Amino acid sequence: MQSSQCDVGVAVMRRVRVQFRSMSSAPSPRRIIADAPESDRVAANWRLWFSGIVVISAVLYFARLGARALWSSEFRWAEISREMIATHNYFWPTINGHVYYDKPLGSYWLVVWSSHLTGGLNELAARIPCAIAGVLGVIFLMLLAQRLYDKRTAIVAGLVLATSFSFVFFSRNASADVETVTGELAALLLFIANEKNPRGWWVIGLWLVMALTSLTKGLLGFVLPIMVIGLYCLLSDGWAVLRDTVLFGPIAARIKWIIERNRWLFNWRSIIAIALAFALYSFPFAFSKAIEGSDKGLWMVWRENVVRFFHPFDHRGPVYLYVYVIFAIMAPWAVLLPAALFEAHRRRRAKMAPAHSDRFALIFFWATFIFFTASGSRRSYYILPILPAGAILVARLLVGGELRSRWAKRLLAIGYSITAVVTIAAVVVMLPPSIVLPGKLALLPYAPDRTVFALLWAVSVASVVYALVRYRPERVAVSMGIIAFCMMLYMYVFAMPAADAYRSEKPFALNTVALLHGDMSHLAFYKTEGPLFYLNPPDTLPEFDRQADLTRAINQDGIRWFIVKRRDIPNLALETRTILMETTFPWEGAEQRRNKILLVEVNPTSASAKR
Repeated sequence: MQSSQCDVGVAVMRRVRVQFRSMSSAPSPRRIIADAPESDRVAANWRLWFSGIVVISAVLYFARLGARALWSSEFRWAEISREMIATHNYFWPTINGHVYYDKPLGSYWLVVWSSHLTGGLNELAARIPCAIAGVLGVIFLMLLAQRLYDKRTAIVAGLVLATSFSFVFFSRNASADVETVTGELAALLLFIANEKNPRGWWVIGLWLVMALTSLTKGLLGFVLPIMVIGLYCLLSDGWAVLRDTVLFGPIAARIKWIIERNRWLFNWRSIIAIALAFALYSFPFAFSKAIEGSDKGLWMVWRENVVRFFHPFDHRGPVYLYVYVIFAIMAPWAVLLPAALFEAHRRRRAKMAPAHSDRFALIFFWATFIFFTASGSRRSYYILPILPAGAILVARLLVGGELRSRWAKRLLAIGYSITAVVTIAAVVVMLPPSIVLPGKLALLPYAPDRTVFALLWAVSVASVVYALVRYRPERVAVSMGIIAFCMMLYMYVFAMPAADAYRSEKPFALNTVALLHGDMSHLAFYKTEGPLFYLNPPDTLPEFDRQADLTRAINQDGIRWFIVKRRDIPNLALETRTILMETTFPWEGAEQRRNKILLVEVNPTSASAKR
């Protein structure tokens, strides 16, 4: 199974390499929307390339998708969906019976829906919606880039996004982040496709897409597309035109100019569109309030999207966080991003065609970057929506013709040199950890599937040779695509599933269920919910944060076992016996060991004596 997946990926990339030269010599008309006629050969190549990128995306996002146990925030999506199915209440999200309305209901409904495809709610079902959204996101980006530039740029932009580190990660992770990105791309594609007809009925589709997107993670589904489209409409002819028009002249003339530039928003059809979008977005909240008598859903939307932006109550990263984070989330392509930005700004200043498309890409990138930087609450993955803009800029750098900026040429060479060196040096993965890693890390096991790694490494090194033999941006694009695909394929399809053997949350939960013979009526949690999803309790389990409450439950409610972190055991004035503990491994540090969870049995007599 693994070898066949690898062979498919290598074959697709080899086909890409062979055909890229013929495509790079094809006409590349510069336009915003209209596409000049192209030969049948180029059209056939476009369909083949387009299909190839979709196949690459599907392999990276779906292969062995359910092979890893859930982790971190994935438990939230899986557990809420599990409780929805168990209670048949799909309008009130809960975790162990406690309402958890931090996100709208849409992403949970998608997980519930996918459980019908997999025959039950499991890891695969929890992740399928994001995998589908990831493939759709790549498709929408290619269609968008095609309309902005040409087919070559579209293909490379799709390849960049499809193989960027964090886009692959979140397309294989149960969450709502990729769904938000895909929804934003769908909205922007609708706008660009209809830019010349701002008063058309398509605006209804635009607002409905934004409403559906906002039902997955939050109001970003509205904010991001409106921000990018609005700024582009104002800046489509440059800062000078905006400055001269808005700062000078009669007030009425300035307002009229702003309205005319944003006719997609200021027209009578938008009234209908906004009303429908509001109704669609509000329906789940209104229905949940009607059946539960609480408007906590809308309050949590306000808290998570508005209050957090202006008055953060958690996730307070430094203001410069995204300056370096972007190089991680867009790896390995991020090494080309500085060159892409220099080149895009140089082309815009030179007013080279298509200036409007370059301006759109730059507004998309910088507006997203500034928006998330301006937010008081910052986390590394919040800025994921910037990846499509970065992908377009990198693609424009690699296939947009002769580079105009000397800095862009230098930075491109530096960026690709870094990639080439890292690719060649990656052979150290084949060495025993005891040789290359310090301290306890030297006790780590060998890298998994080293035969697969050796094959992918050899293909990647061959692509470096291919690019350096006759160095030019088009060959860099092919080489980087092969390297990125091989890197992501090994990491996500082979290495991470193999590493799951050294994660013990799921085995701990399954062993707990076996030891208790499925009877969890006398089980509780203390300062942790543990792997609740894998316990799959028929009813909610008691949770306690104070020892007095736990002691009372032991004496009065018959609690015999509870799950607790190892670090909290010494502080308990109870006589307990450890029944089961998460597996520990030699390379784990003291803090990791302290956070391991235990199943302990309590002596009721000791609880009574120490009340």
